[in-house]
Amino acid sequence: MASDQVANGPGIGLSEKPDYASDSEKAQLRSENDENAIKLKPKITLINGITVIVGSIIGSGIFISPKGVLQEVGSVGLSLIIWLACGLFSMIGAYCYTELGTAIVRSGADYAYIFEAFGPFLAFLRLWVEAMVVRPCSTAIVALTFANYVIEPLFPTCPQPETAVRLLAALCITILTVVNALDVKWSMRVQDIFTYAKLLALVLIIVTGVVQLCRGEYEYFIHPFEGSTASLGTIAIAFYQGLFAYNGWNYLNYVIEELKDPYKNLPRASWISCVMVTVIYVLANVAYFTVVSPQEMIASEAVAVTFAQRMYGVMAWIMPVFVALSTFGGVNGILFTTSRLFYVGSREGHMPEILSFVQVKRLTPAPAVIFMGIASLLYLVSTDMYKLINYVSFVNWLAIGLSVFSLLYFRWKRPEMHRPIKVWIGWPVIYVAASVFLVVMPFYSNFLETALGCAIIITGIPVYIVCVKWQSKPRSFNRFIDKMNIAIQKLLLVLPEEKKDV
Repeated sequence: MASDQVANGPGIGLSEKPDYASDSEKAQLRSENDENAIKLKPKITLINGITVIVGSIIGSGIFISPKGVLQEVGSVGLSLIIWLACGLFSMIGAYCYTELGTAIVRSGADYAYIFEAFGPFLAFLRLWVEAMVVRPCSTAIVALTFANYVIEPLFPTCPQPETAVRLLAALCITILTVVNALDVKWSMRVQDIFTYAKLLALVLIIVTGVVQLCRGEYEYFIHPFEGSTASLGTIAIAFYQGLFAYNGWNYLNYVIEELKDPYKNLPRASWISCVMVTVIYVLANVAYFTVVSPQEMIASEAVAVTFAQRMYGVMAWIMPVFVALSTFGGVNGILFTTSRLFYVGSREGHMPEILSFVQVKRLTPAPAVIFMGIASLLYLVSTDMYKLINYVSFVNWLAIGLSVFSLLYFRWKRPEMHRPIKVWIGWPVIYVAASVFLVVMPFYSNFLETALGCAIIITGIPVYIVCVKWQSKPRSFNRFIDKMNIAIQKLLLVLPEEKKDV
């Protein structure tokens, strides 16, 4: 009884409900207890969920350099087919993730599903690469892109000062770290506003493209497959390039514990977002080709800026502004979702315990958010972060493929598992087969970089042995960690998450 009182805080605990209470009264008490508990609360609506996915998928790439697909396949028509095929493939992945997300309602996405299916070791290696390289690197790179586009108008005829760019990128990361640590609603408002801004920019490009088509500017569509260099190798690399532009379709699964009514809103948000992004990507590329030739697109450093300079005259400055807004929202999306990944990893004992603590008043994972912000700031001083992110890029497809494979594993090992959504078995089979190809291909096309990426993954093995498996650590070490935790608790006013009563 005493332990129940401690766990539930002051007042009556759930185990102390009088026997004569009705079921409705017990349910009300349980609801009140859950509402007052110190833990992350479901505050993400359907619209918020859509903006998390759309805002995470649409970064600066579609504005700056959508040439990766075109330069591999050589023709306008084939490049548009690849963009559409990549969107459809992402929809299959998102569909499979709706079954996983509604069957295992735990934040963390790939990490949570791999942990549930294959145990802590593989899950830890996934978390290790994400925490040490992928997420902090990605945040730093997107923040630097934001800073470049903000500073560019101030230095139109000379190189941008590197120090100023890095300081502005650091300011961007710091501001958004504070926002995410203070309030989930604030971070969702930022995500909503900046997602709308990037969608407005793309709608402007698409409408301009429609006007151009009506004016007869469709010379590059008369012979759409002229110049195609269609071989299995080039199509595969083009497909790989296109899929990276769709990366982020699974980000809502990282925060599913904070999503309202996940059984309805996860599939709705996933489908709406993936369809929306696919249509926008294809139409935006069509619009580009009404103004910019295929050769010019391949040569351009920023296709949307070239497009704007030709079509908008003195108002061409709006495109760099929209790119900056897009990247600012991208940084927010990465910080928001990644902090939940670290939060869940800490909850499972795979990261420092303090990262699973919740701010008492604001109910945010403040330590995890701040950790992610600091890690991203540290990467700003590095000149090799682009190389690092390339080394481990194949890990993304390995983790997603393994997660979708876990769906098949659960169908075999746990046929009785509660599945509010059950996808046709053919979809995960198709996705896993394609994922195997996406994981193997980098070893063929760029063996050295991929081998270095494998080496980075392997460095997680001794860390797992020392930090996770080794339980009998020296008392002096444990006392030091306890003192650090207490100091951070006092500084940030955070406590361990209160467990949900069953």
